[in-house]
Amino acid sequence: MPTADPKPAAAVGTYSDGRPRDVVQYLECKIILKPEGFTSLQSFFEFGKIVAKVAKDAGVGLSTAHLEGQRPQIREVVFLDTRDFRLYKNAFILRRRVAFEDGFPMGDPEIVFKFRHPEMQKAAELDVRPQIPGVYQVKFKAEALPLKDALGGFRLLYSHNAQFGLSQVPEIHRASLDTLAKFFPCLQPLLSETQETVEFVNQTIVEEVLVDLGKLDFGKGASAKANAALWRTRGEHKPLVGEFSYQVKFDSVDELHAKVRQRCEAFFVALQQAANKWVSLGTTKTGMVYHLSGSSQGHE
Repeated sequence: MPTADPKPAAAVGTYSDGRPRDVVQYLECKIILKPEGFTSLQSFFEFGKIVAKVAKDAGVGLSTAHLEGQRPQIREVVFLDTRDFRLYKNAFILRRRVAFEDGFPMGDPEIVFKFRHPEMQKAAELDVRPQIPGVYQVKFKAEALPLKDALGGFRLLYSHNAQFGLSQVPEIHRASLDTLAKFFPCLQPLLSETQETVEFVNQTIVEEVLVDLGKLDFGKGASAKANAALWRTRGEHKPLVGEFSYQVKFDSVDELHAKVRQRCEAFFVALQQAANKWVSLGTTKTGMVYHLSGSSQGHE
């Protein structure tokens, strides 16, 4: 999406074990939305109509045949941090997500540990690989968001992630910061002399309602599943934030053809304008959960 090629900067150097630094292989575009508009499944489809019109005008394909009879996905999301939000203040995010089906948790809960920063080089230099006995996956993403104070543009955050199933290291469900630093050595500089535990951020359990809005086709083999999501507090069902997002994967930045980038950028900017009454500027879903206590610190 951005016209500048981030690959050379991110590829410079190696990690401590000699492994080349990770390069960006995902472009994830996100538009944060006001939650009040999502009051029913039909309201998700109303937003989907806006997406469809903008896609058509921008020359972006949108397939929806597979959506017939679909039901919203329900997922539970919690963030873990110290009481003083030391992870978040230092650009780290630790999240656990559980999918539900027919009211029951399904599959292995997913743990995501990420370092998210506006500077790509800093994100690339941070080795997020966990020291765990099980299997994990590393993803390096460029995340596009609208400008903080105006519609019609975009800014980038770079998210260096490690994700794995909770069964790979069950002790991480609730742990001391010392234990986490053993799993994630990059957290060592955050340790203090006192023993500290990580707990649910703001004691909040998020219920996510996720609806598939179709598959976008930007041409040249670049496609992305488009979703709309509502985050609300579990129990009270207080709406917190909404989001429209889609993600394109590629093996190297060189694969993003110039016309694909232009089409993707035009769609992203045009959707902000067309859905201006829905858009909420200046935050992220994670930031919204942290800000429930009034905290405004972070690298988002």
